[in-house]
Amino acid sequence: MIELVRTNDPVIISFVESLMRDAGIGCLVADQNMSVMDGSLGILPRRILVESDRADEARRILTDAGIGQEMRPK
Repeated sequence: MIELVRTNDPVIISFVESLMRDAGIGCLVADQNMSVMDGSLGILPRRILVESDRADEARRILTDAGIGQEMRPK
């Protein structure tokens, strides 16, 4: 799996998860439980990981959805 997005924004996280689910691309939101460590302040970003072999497709989907600026560089 590779890191596709790193953000604190729960709306972006939910949107990316939905897009990946609709495309049948496996994804994982890492560091969700880190909010316990930062006191639920949202300081520590969550990482969205996708299947390595479908990363290019996932990047294309985010770009088409208008949130390409949220992606981590290759």
